[in-house]
Amino acid sequence: MPSGTSAALASAYQVIRRNGAVTPFDASKIAVALTKAFLAVEGSSAAASRRVHDIVADLTGQIVAGLTRRADAGRTFHIEDVQDQVELALMRGEHHKVARAYVLYREDRARERAAASSAVASAAAPTLAMSLPDGTRVPLDLARLEAVVGEAVSGLADVSADTILGETRRNLYDGIGEDELALAPILAARTLIESEPNYAKVSARLLLDKLRCEALSFLVRRSEQATQAEMAVRYAEYFRAYVARGIVEQLIDPELGHFDLERIAAALLPERDLQFDYLGLQTLYDRYFLHARGHRFELPQAFFMRVAMGLALREVDREARAIEFYQLLSSFDFMASTPTLFNAGTLRPQLSSCFLTTVPDDLDGIFKSVKDNALLAKYSGGLGNDWTRVRGLGAHIKGTNGESQGVVPFLKVANDTAIAVNQGGKRKGAVCAYLETWHVDIEKFLDLRKNTGDDRRRTHDMNTANWVPDLFMERVEANGTWTLFSPDETPDLHDLYGTAFKAAYEAYEARAGRGEMQVSRQVRAVDLWRRMLTMLFETGHPWITFKDPCNIRSPQRHVGVVHSSNLCTEITLNTSDEEVAVCNLGSVNLAAHVTAERFDGERLARTVRIAMRMLDNVVDINFYTIPEARRSNLKHRPVGLGIMGFQDALQTLRIAYASEAAVRFADESMETVSFHAISASCDLAAERGRYPSFEGSLWSKGVLPIDSIEDLAQRRGGLDLDRSTTMDWESLRARVTSIGMRNSNTMAIAPTATISNICGVSQSIEPAYQNLFVKSNMSGDFTVVNAALVHDLKARGLWDELMVSDLKYYDGSVGSIDRIPDDLKVLYATAFEIEPSWLIEAAARRQKWIDQAQSLNLYVANPSGRKLDETYRLAWRRGLKTTYYLRSRSATHVEKSTLKGTDGKLNAVSAPVAAAPEAGFGPACSINDPECEACQ
Repeated sequence: MPSGTSAALASAYQVIRRNGAVTPFDASKIAVALTKAFLAVEGSSAAASRRVHDIVADLTGQIVAGLTRRADAGRTFHIEDVQDQVELALMRGEHHKVARAYVLYREDRARERAAASSAVASAAAPTLAMSLPDGTRVPLDLARLEAVVGEAVSGLADVSADTILGETRRNLYDGIGEDELALAPILAARTLIESEPNYAKVSARLLLDKLRCEALSFLVRRSEQATQAEMAVRYAEYFRAYVARGIVEQLIDPELGHFDLERIAAALLPERDLQFDYLGLQTLYDRYFLHARGHRFELPQAFFMRVAMGLALREVDREARAIEFYQLLSSFDFMASTPTLFNAGTLRPQLSSCFLTTVPDDLDGIFKSVKDNALLAKYSGGLGNDWTRVRGLGAHIKGTNGESQGVVPFLKVANDTAIAVNQGGKRKGAVCAYLETWHVDIEKFLDLRKNTGDDRRRTHDMNTANWVPDLFMERVEANGTWTLFSPDETPDLHDLYGTAFKAAYEAYEARAGRGEMQVSRQVRAVDLWRRMLTMLFETGHPWITFKDPCNIRSPQRHVGVVHSSNLCTEITLNTSDEEVAVCNLGSVNLAAHVTAERFDGERLARTVRIAMRMLDNVVDINFYTIPEARRSNLKHRPVGLGIMGFQDALQTLRIAYASEAAVRFADESMETVSFHAISASCDLAAERGRYPSFEGSLWSKGVLPIDSIEDLAQRRGGLDLDRSTTMDWESLRARVTSIGMRNSNTMAIAPTATISNICGVSQSIEPAYQNLFVKSNMSGDFTVVNAALVHDLKARGLWDELMVSDLKYYDGSVGSIDRIPDDLKVLYATAFEIEPSWLIEAAARRQKWIDQAQSLNLYVANPSGRKLDETYRLAWRRGLKTTYYLRSRSATHVEKSTLKGTDGKLNAVSAPVAAAPEAGFGPACSINDPECEACQ
């Protein structure tokens, strides 16, 4: 390591010695220790010395990088943490003999220190002081530390305050700062999560104490503190001060100050602060809570109430509605989408999640679309752009009498715009480009995410998706030919689907056969299909989405065409030059609506009714950055109610994901959501009026989503899908026809990448990724353990350190652990142990109830061309509208070290700029990639 780097680190970081002393961090000491270890094992010949020098330099760099990435707020390491990293680096580098010698050396030294310690055990413990921000030193209040830790473990099984306190004391030193002291027990508790999931709640409660101190110090006076018990009494007083300060700081809409704050504050439920897991609260802390000049001053219940008040601004009895909305949000029964959580109740309430645009084929229109992307992304929207109308490479340009460079150069501009507009630093701008399969640039489009080739024709930060007509899939099935066109010569294809598209397309093919088309090319359909799947596997893009079912089943096909989906492939709304489609999202926590005995349909009905009202309110309250978005949203009023926690619900009900019972549950649960969502929109129409474009819609004709599936089946000549029902759809159909609908669209299942973390449940409709893994997102790295599995293993006497080690070794999978009974292996099978056909079958049964679509990830453990072909053809045959990421295993696995503290970034407060890929996936398909969180 260069001496300058070492010197810089020495001035920036410190090491806590075992006696509590603090010294500057010196990376050269690591290099010296490593060199001695290697030479002791391998000898000191000249050749060995040169080899050792190179190895040591590399290992030292790895160790320093690992330590500094994981450094806490005070930029300090304990000496044991440094030695843990040295041991880990040696093992990772497969220097096993040296590692063994190093481990034995550490054990010998530990015994020596223990012996010396016992000789002076009677000596008085040193008195430690804490440094305040102004430099004042005060005695360190160990009694309060013990009280806070004791409060954090209260009511939780199998957690120990003594264990946390012991590890915390190891990291204390004389002169420790306030922030470091608050952080020390959090770091101590989170290292224990892998062995006991309840420590995730303990860690959250300890972080909550830090947040309380930060908020109260900002609002009341410096160094103000309060325990959870004290805060239960002070929450109402705090809330009034919070609203007033937020208005002064121009972070909260002054209209919130005109609510009856006494009534609102009295409704707060401080005990709900205790229901968070660490990942959920840390995510809120880093990215959602309001802050001024670097200080968070928004506590969790104030956060939920701020969002609720923001959504109730235009209600008649807005206090009553705000309390109703708050109770739903804070219970985790339902969670609004990320833009709503970010911005509700603020001066710029951009609450919508998704925006869909279509890009015209002229220079002014193209660059207006790029500008619109920037404006829409600024306040947290995710974007889906339809680029099909832009003429292809080699097409004639009348104005200059030249030839077009095609769509790719403009996509590059859109890609760079998404990077530049990063939503206020909360997350990167996120956009997905769609192109129809007949576009002459389709093969260039498939290559956009490749890491090789001309970088000027690559879009490394933009998502891409194929917009696939049924006719193309029919040609693939028949092993037929497929003709590519430039849209300036075939402009009507863009707006056609079904039989009309087929007729027009075949007419253009005939013209091309006669030589009447300037730009066209013929390929084998199956060759293009194979290339689409190959690129999907190699780069993760473009995704496969289907044009015809999106349009045939669209309730709004009387007023326009669906030209694309959105960033996360669950939104299917009309777009045009005059209208930018907007969707407002939120998700029901399905796990909160089941018990071990049953699915609670009554509770779900209440949740859906309130949630639909909240989502409808978004349309009127929303801050629109471009007029085309406002025009579209007020005319059609679409919302997208989805679900999350599907896997948790299955496990509570003791249903394996890969089973007919799971497919039936997907069917029945989505039927219940659909019935009540449509009913709630109908009730809102009776109260507030129909949406303006209702007349002529499928709704107005009594065609509900369960009915429109029949239209798709008829046009395809059949559809192999169970279409049975269990609820009183006939009476609901009659109500919709006579009363109308408040919303043109009501349902869409989004990825819920972030809000499911907040609620502590599994994402969306996803199967469990692993039962023990490290989750990476913009808030850092977090150990995640399947608490339900741990509960079951404890009940059978199987949860111990060896089981933790086995789960790490087998990458979170239970299938290869002999001690685990077969029934648990089936119930807790992970995503790559489940055949993707089960995901498709469950999704197909949901899709019949949904008027939009669902973000459906597909997991293939051992991908092959044949497997991918079978999987995606099955998705099309079952009538799915869209698919999302293809997930496949890579060579990266869960860290198999048994060292404590290897749970990722140790900084529990400051989020990094970007996140590492999720363990277990290649770079093209990481789960919870922060750029994919624009929907939720």
